[in-house]
Amino acid sequence: MQHSKIKNVKTLVETKFVGLYDVKYNNKNNDERHWMVASRKGEKELSEIYLENKEDKIDAVVICALHKDENKLVLIKQFRVPINNFIYELPAGLVDNNEDIKTAAARELKEETGLNLIEINKVNSKEKVYLSPGMTDESVAFIYCLCDGQISQEFLEDDEEIEALLISKEQAKEILRGDDTIDIKSYLMLQMFANLGEVMFK
Repeated sequence: MQHSKIKNVKTLVETKFVGLYDVKYNNKNNDERHWMVASRKGEKELSEIYLENKEDKIDAVVICALHKDENKLVLIKQFRVPINNFIYELPAGLVDNNEDIKTAAARELKEETGLNLIEINKVNSKEKVYLSPGMTDESVAFIYCLCDGQISQEFLEDDEEIEALLISKEQAKEILRGDDTIDIKSYLMLQMFANLGEVMFK
């Protein structure tokens, strides 16, 4: 029995930030199937990755930051159109124009929170991790870092509705016990921070 094999990629919708593609593949029984994939990549690059084994680049950074002076976890509450609600998240954003991971993380942290990245403690042991592989090929670098400065909304883009927050261990526990909407990345980091505090950044 063979494993599934991708045969073709066809664009359904392509916009500035994301595309939707019909991926034709043969399943393990060699039956032809179709899967709709959302991707940050264009059709040409996606086809090269699927069909020619081109390296899949990291799409974005997710930033788990500890404020050095306050000894608190940096969290944001952001309005997200797909759920029509505000949701707790970690600061994050796309890697622009082949910039390196540290540059992308520092830029996104500043834009979304006003804080300054001062030191990267570690990047996830896997070079990239995937967010929702049943729907998208989007991959991220997960970065633990220290930051300083004052929270500010000065650097937000027009379509960003974000409130940046500094969260203590006790506040992390309260958020986890509450009814607010939380994305899976921040949920896991809040659990770790509630249990371990700043040790998780070592």
